[in-house]
Amino acid sequence: MSTTRIASARKAFKTKDLTAMKAAHSHEAFDAEQNKPSHSEYLGDMVYGALDGIVTTFAVVAGAAGASLSPSVIIILGFANLLADGLSMAVGNYLSMKSDQEYYTKERQREEWEVDHYPEGEKEEIRQIYLKKGFAGKNLEKIVELITSKKSVWVDIMMTEELGMAVENKSPIKAGLYTYFAFIIAGFIPLVIFVISFFNPIPSEIAFPIALALTFVTIFIVGSLRSLVIAKSWLAAGIEMLLIGGLTAVVSYGIGFLLGSMVGLT
Repeated sequence: MSTTRIASARKAFKTKDLTAMKAAHSHEAFDAEQNKPSHSEYLGDMVYGALDGIVTTFAVVAGAAGASLSPSVIIILGFANLLADGLSMAVGNYLSMKSDQEYYTKERQREEWEVDHYPEGEKEEIRQIYLKKGFAGKNLEKIVELITSKKSVWVDIMMTEELGMAVENKSPIKAGLYTYFAFIIAGFIPLVIFVISFFNPIPSEIAFPIALALTFVTIFIVGSLRSLVIAKSWLAAGIEMLLIGGLTAVVSYGIGFLLGSMVGLT
């Protein structure tokens, strides 16, 4: 089920709206899913990339501001984190997804080999799988014969039911790129006011509160978008991320202030 249809189905469940629930499972919804641009598959990568970008970059900004460092130093530290940490997260996402897909392919090849060379044993595994689901007698045998009549379906069932593995068709490279650019774009928000201040000086007692406000608004907006990929309301998802961002800000600013005091910067 697509992200949009899942969101519609979840909303229908929360409100117990049968009409909306049926619409989420209609032919029209399925057709719309097939015609949807492929970038919608990467919504989760973008959301989590953006959240990580803005939270980690703001942590650096808050720590530097707490230590009373100049806007130029904050910009250097912020961009260093933005580019390096963003690349690290993107590469990590790419490698993780690529490894999962390679492992899936290897296991699928094994299952196909077993079906080709020992169909009786694999057919018995199908029988046991559906026996545990409560089927028996003629119905069970019909299910077994139907599934094993088509090799691709047979192997699909073995992958999901026996191994608990689902195929992932997303491109690891695209997932990494979406993650990286979302990280960069969102992570730049806490730095905006300091970049402006570099060219047109703004007192630090004004610049940091502005950065704080911009960051928290963005965190709430991006956090609320998590409701599209998790079973949680947009308000709860937004507030949850806001609390995490706030905690990060307090800890980072406090550490920066403490260390700055120790070395005579504040």
